[in-house]
Amino acid sequence: MGFMRRCLGAVAAVGLGVVVGCGGSSGTITPPPALSVTLGSSTVVVPQDATPVTMTVTISNASGTATVSALALPNGVTAQFTAVGGGPSGTLTLTGGAQAVAGSYSPTVEVSTPSQNASAPFTLVSAVVAKVGSSVDTTMGVNGVLKEFMSTSFQVAEWDGNFFGVANPGALESTMTAMGPQHIRLQSVSQGVAMSTNTGTAADWNFTIMDQTVQPVLASADHSPEFQIATAPAWMCFSNGQLDVANHVKDFAAYAANLVRYYNKGGFDWGGTHFQSPSGLPITWWGIFNEPNGNGISATDYVTIYNTVVPAMLAVDPTIKLSAIEYSDYGLGTGDGGDPMTYLPTFVAAGNAGGANAQVDIVSTHFYSSCDQTNTDTELMATVPQFAANVSYFYEELKKRADLADVPVWVTENNVNADYQGVNGMSTCNPNQVFVDDHRGTSAFFAGWRPYVFSALGKVGNQALYHWAYDGDQQYGEVDPSGNAYLSYWVDKTLATLYPSTPASAGPEILELTATDTTTVETLATKNAAGTVMVMVDDHAVASSTDNNGAGAPRTVIVDLSGLGNFSSASVLTIDTNTSATTGPPTAVSVTPATRMSVTVGGYGVAWLILKP
Repeated sequence: MGFMRRCLGAVAAVGLGVVVGCGGSSGTITPPPALSVTLGSSTVVVPQDATPVTMTVTISNASGTATVSALALPNGVTAQFTAVGGGPSGTLTLTGGAQAVAGSYSPTVEVSTPSQNASAPFTLVSAVVAKVGSSVDTTMGVNGVLKEFMSTSFQVAEWDGNFFGVANPGALESTMTAMGPQHIRLQSVSQGVAMSTNTGTAADWNFTIMDQTVQPVLASADHSPEFQIATAPAWMCFSNGQLDVANHVKDFAAYAANLVRYYNKGGFDWGGTHFQSPSGLPITWWGIFNEPNGNGISATDYVTIYNTVVPAMLAVDPTIKLSAIEYSDYGLGTGDGGDPMTYLPTFVAAGNAGGANAQVDIVSTHFYSSCDQTNTDTELMATVPQFAANVSYFYEELKKRADLADVPVWVTENNVNADYQGVNGMSTCNPNQVFVDDHRGTSAFFAGWRPYVFSALGKVGNQALYHWAYDGDQQYGEVDPSGNAYLSYWVDKTLATLYPSTPASAGPEILELTATDTTTVETLATKNAAGTVMVMVDDHAVASSTDNNGAGAPRTVIVDLSGLGNFSSASVLTIDTNTSATTGPPTAVSVTPATRMSVTVGGYGVAWLILKP
């Protein structure tokens, strides 16, 4: 037995090429060369439309028949190896379908012979395919046209009234003008409400805080803000701040009419004093009340307010335009306080049957993805299709009246999180929870979220998307209180620049497009009057279900342009976590036009493929 152990030990050693002895004999045995496998690429992009992709597999030192396998492939991806010539090297063909979830995977190629095994890892990217058609999709937008403009908002009050400064507002005005907002919204509350009492003396009115913001906004951008008469003066309200409709709706109408006089018609006299805007620029657009459903105003009372206030304002200036409802919108079909199904039908009822009978130029609503900082990224991204469903519902209701059928919907407030700090630093929406700023309003998350919102709403015909609010902290702002830009500024500026839409010049046409993944990637193809085609690729894929302000997951989209003919040039513009909040996105990077072009976004963010004829 001792002999057998020594000789078995010698056999094992031979396999390692060691000189050994047994029974007096000796010799040297050279092991066979090691089997190896080399791949032609470390990364392979496999489209979800079953277009096959090949990768060379070079096999060296195979002794005997070699078997090639692809291991750990994602579901929905198949592999087929074909030897070339006499083998054993060859080509691995990978094919994926829409059932292969988009993203990056780490499979391996394994080669086996009767005596050895070898493997090589590679990265497999399951790529979304977006095929762009040459025809206009008339089911999208407004009869196939993307008529959605970008804008921003100010809350005019003592805590925010001096943003522009007193001495030199010009630089701040220029920064805002460069963003391209149209009809900037002004929401006057608290001490920003110009009328405080009703004694008949000049002391009843004070426009100082209001005009610290209104005048710079009038001097900026398109010089045509929307002034939202957000609330009534305190003396018209109950102790809880809610308008006493039964006793003061006519007083509220008179107050609103005086605001129109102040800005548009040379002012008004009160208590022996003349009150008149220092600007010669009028205000054309006016909103009637803010979020009435969240401020104790029933649908019936809102119709009463609207039907009383609007005629009084029009009697002063018949050229003004009116925004109705300004709804706090959430929970379509839930029956709760934010469900437009409980409010809108009353407003759109026939004018002789309890509905609005005054002029309506737009109907407005507000969307936020959350009112709780602890909600996950997944929960927030899932709200965007709900926004679109709510806008569609608004249009369905408006079409029930012939005189309202062509009234556009505007989203006049939009941001990630609506919560704010309440008493003793606690959350207003969640009183048992300490309030913490939700930085997803200005982080890379926003770069994946806002273009998604813009596209989803624009496709269902929304015609304006407003940011809440222009200046603020990292939860709300496009710029900080000193006017320094956040990433959100550059996202909104880019949307306004790439998708211009004005009454004089409608936005681009929306082209037909089919995509293999609409759950983690939003795609939008448009064509402008000059023939430039632009394909937006928005990556809102969440890396982990528990992420809260995470980085997102990379996505690659193959844009199929085969139906559009040739282009003379192409470029890609990207906004993501690498974009500087100080300088904004770099200029677009030139790429070579092709019938199929790959666009990759490395996490939350957006890229535009721009193709010129």
